[in-house]
Amino acid sequence: MKIDHKKELKHLYKPSAKAVELIEVPPMKFLMIDGQGDPNTSREYQEAIETLFSLSYTLKFMAKKGELGIDYTVMPLEGLWWVENMEDFDVDKKDEWLWTSMMMQPEFITREMVEEAMAKVKEKKDPPALSKVRFETYEEGPAGQIMHIGPFSEEGPTIQKLHNYIEEKGFQLSGKHHEIYLSDIRRAAPEKWKTVIRQPYK
Repeated sequence: MKIDHKKELKHLYKPSAKAVELIEVPPMKFLMIDGQGDPNTSREYQEAIETLFSLSYTLKFMAKKGELGIDYTVMPLEGLWWVENMEDFDVDKKDEWLWTSMMMQPEFITREMVEEAMAKVKEKKDPPALSKVRFETYEEGPAGQIMHIGPFSEEGPTIQKLHNYIEEKGFQLSGKHHEIYLSDIRRAAPEKWKTVIRQPYK
């Protein structure tokens, strides 16, 4: 039996594309890499993604073939985006963006397993970003979210709709802009890309 956490956590990974939903995000474990710069041109960003996928698939095969004997679907890439002063956040100044690329890991993945997977990936590929990997619990809490369908460059109105809804409900935006990339952009047409847009609030 193969576990698909996207289906088990459908309320977190498959929101409506028509209306904003308010949710409570539980603490979850992530492999995380921090960086800065334009995701479209940054080699650092590409190296982070490659490393996260290599580690995540290594952990999947370890869990399936090891003592656990559990098969599961690798979770999608996620990203946190911000600048030091969010009042200065400018979608056109991507070089100034700070980011955390991350991939959720099932509860049964332990720190020891991650360390073993890192050793395996280092021996096989030794990607430059491997030393930057963190394995941590991320606590997001209350958040609003909506599905954006289309290219990343057209997210603006969707993000504004999300922010407006949260503020109209009397809440204050807090935390980091969060995106979850559900589509394989190498294969899917840009107009069909699915991205969960999430914004924590207080």
